[in-house]
Amino acid sequence: MPYTTVIFDFGGVITSSPFEAFNRMEAERGLPRDFVRKVNSTNPDTNAWAKFERAEIDADMFDALFRQEAEALGHSLDGASVIACLAGDIRPAMVAALDQLKREGLTLGCITNNVRAGHGAGMTNDAEKARAVEAIMARFDHVIESSKAGVRKPDPRIYQMMCTALDVDPSACIYLDDLGINCKPASQLGMAAIKVINGEQALDELGALLALTFGPVGG
Repeated sequence: MPYTTVIFDFGGVITSSPFEAFNRMEAERGLPRDFVRKVNSTNPDTNAWAKFERAEIDADMFDALFRQEAEALGHSLDGASVIACLAGDIRPAMVAALDQLKREGLTLGCITNNVRAGHGAGMTNDAEKARAVEAIMARFDHVIESSKAGVRKPDPRIYQMMCTALDVDPSACIYLDDLGINCKPASQLGMAAIKVINGEQALDELGALLALTFGPVGG
């Protein structure tokens, strides 16, 4: 079956990964590398991060609960500092690829795990960046945000919700995400999954599946 639909993660795919910002903050504060990742992967379905992405708690509660979880793992770090790292930088070549895919007649979806912080889906406090993110989101035929849907990746339901909304079979979909744990359910449903390591690799693999050539990528 030819692919008709491409579904993107947002942070780490359309924008630079928040993990890069986490690592910079960790270095600045003398914390172990990937400490934020360690906190967020401990009790991954019930921890503060999971609850925040499902909109079960607000930013103030996340700040307090994350601090407790960090201290339990031996270091002091507040949740507000983590939230401040979430808004990545837009990758222009990925946005150009969205426009090319639209011109080719493909349907576009976005499934993003995000939180109710900052402005809009990109979780930024910068008004100009928020407008830019809004313009990118307008390119998608359908967007699912975990903080609005109350379900988050890698829960298979969120991928099924997208297929239902777009009226498409999973086998006609390509899914891109920077986390392997989020690619696995998409693949199990029958989608072609691409784990995004960087922009160039992602578009090379996407182009190979679609027999398309994308422009040069930065980042």
